[in-house]
Amino acid sequence: MRILGIDPGSYTTGYGIVENQGDHLIHVASGSISFSLKEPLPSRLKKIYDSVEEIIEQFSPDAVAIEHPFYAKSVKSLLRLGEVRGVVLLAVSNAELVVQEYSPLSIKKSVVGFGMATKNQVQHMVKSLLSLNKVAEHNVSDALAVAICSIHSSKEPKEG
Repeated sequence: MRILGIDPGSYTTGYGIVENQGDHLIHVASGSISFSLKEPLPSRLKKIYDSVEEIIEQFSPDAVAIEHPFYAKSVKSLLRLGEVRGVVLLAVSNAELVVQEYSPLSIKKSVVGFGMATKNQVQHMVKSLLSLNKVAEHNVSDALAVAICSIHSSKEPKEG
C-alpha cells in the first residue's frame, strides 16, 4: 500500500509518500510546497492544488492521509488552514482517492508511541522508521508521520 501523507499549511505544505512492503516502510518521496510571504492567498491555494494533483499523478498513491487540525494559534490561522485543507481535499477527491484524517495526538502516538511527543521526537522517529540519511524539516517529517500513521492504522486488528 502506498500512502501520500499531507501536512497542510498556508505558507508551507509538506508531503510524504510511504509504501508498506511486508513489515517494511519504504520512503518513496517527500518535499514541501512553499511560497513567498508576499504571494496572494489565491495564488498560494492554486499552487497547492496544482502541486497535489501533480504529486498524485506522478506517484499514484492508493490513499491520502491528512492531519486533522486540533487547534490553531488564532481564528485567522484556523481559517487559512481550512482553505488549504479544502484545496487539498478537492485535488484528492478529483483523483477519486480515499482520504483518511488523523489527529496530531493519534499521529504522534502511532509514530513515537506517545501522544504528547515533541516535533523533534517525531522527526527522529520518522528518520529511524524510514531509514533516512538525515532528519527532514518539520512539515515534511509531519507529512511522512501522517502517512506512517495511516499504514499503522491499516494494520490494526478490526473489531467485529
